Amino acid sequence: MGLIVQKFGGSSVANAERVMNVARIVTDTYKQGNDVVVVVSAQGDTTDDLIEKANEINPKAAKREMDQLLTAGEQISISLLAMAIEKLGFPVISLLGWQAGFNTNSIYTAARIKNIKPNRLQAEIAKRNIVVVAGFQGINRYDDLTTLGRGGSDTSAVAIAATLKADKCQIFTDVEGVYTADPRKVEGAKKLKEITYDEMLELATLGAQVLNNRSVEMAKKYGVELEVLSSLNPVPGTIVKEVTKMEKMLIRGVTKDKDVALVSILGLQDTPGIAFKIFSKLSAKNINVDIILQSFGRDGTKDIVFTVSKENGPIAVEILEGFLDNCKIVCNTEVAKVSIVGAGMETHPGTASKMFEALYESNINIQMISTSEIKISVIIDAENADRAVSAVHKAFIPND
Repeated sequence: MGLIVQKFGGSSVANAERVMNVARIVTDTYKQGNDVVVVVSAQGDTTDDLIEKANEINPKAAKREMDQLLTAGEQISISLLAMAIEKLGFPVISLLGWQAGFNTNSIYTAARIKNIKPNRLQAEIAKRNIVVVAGFQGINRYDDLTTLGRGGSDTSAVAIAATLKADKCQIFTDVEGVYTADPRKVEGAKKLKEITYDEMLELATLGAQVLNNRSVEMAKKYGVELEVLSSLNPVPGTIVKEVTKMEKMLIRGVTKDKDVALVSILGLQDTPGIAFKIFSKLSAKNINVDIILQSFGRDGTKDIVFTVSKENGPIAVEILEGFLDNCKIVCNTEVAKVSIVGAGMETHPGTASKMFEALYESNINIQMISTSEIKISVIIDAENADRAVSAVHKAFIPND
């Protein structure tokens, strides 16, 4: 029939009952005549538990040693799932990331995939084995284990699908697909039948936790069709692919992201090249900057405000204080980013004003605004994030 890559997240294999449920999903796909490669995350909160154990011993442990520890989570999952599939009477083999051919760079805890050598995968598929692969991990040129960062199992699955030219890559989660907002928190959130790569990438980047943004980037690059669906409820999910739209503008989702810090540089001397100096220093420390706002110069000074991840906020301040004088540097971690995503915004006047009106009517103040062809983001107080998402969602996607 075809080659199907299936990925199951930690909640899908959280206990013995769910592992057996996943085994049945996998073997049903296999019984239909398909070759199947399964990518699995660590069970439940295993990764968080391992991090907590590490912090009990050494909160400043070397990142190499953290990777040695964290790869254990997926090793447990693949072994248990292989045992479950074996119990159901099907041929199966489990492989760690390095056994499956994942070669990465050497940025521990946040490695990037350099290539996959698929020889072992292809050999096992040729034997008609179901292949269960540990997601989130690989090996570098020093033969050290590496991990791909949060959401890395999604990336592992898409990378395998791209390398093997799979017919489909299915991402199984604890929700039934991609929704216009978090259905657990926003009344009237609707499941989408399909969504474009670009729209899904924006949603993932802006806080939607259904898919990892790196996996969506890779899927788009290599033309891998994704399907997001539930491992607990067998209903059709959401297809992520390149969809050609006409001129219609449709809001695909409303998201929030509380992993945000707002860094303000106030009263900065307005000299040529100062912005370059600031952001090159941050880039050198691998700090990703999102929204940037610069005021008009006045009295020889200006203000620059930007957002980074909450973890990087204090680090950014420390870096800036190391070379900036005669200015005030403030970090606010009690903020959130709320965004709307949908193709065609640029050619549809009134989209931004409709969003701002919804926030105004809910008495929510906007601190910063960022726009692109398919998204509008605002920075607001974190305490208002859930109310903001509900208000904006209702404005664009009313309850039926």
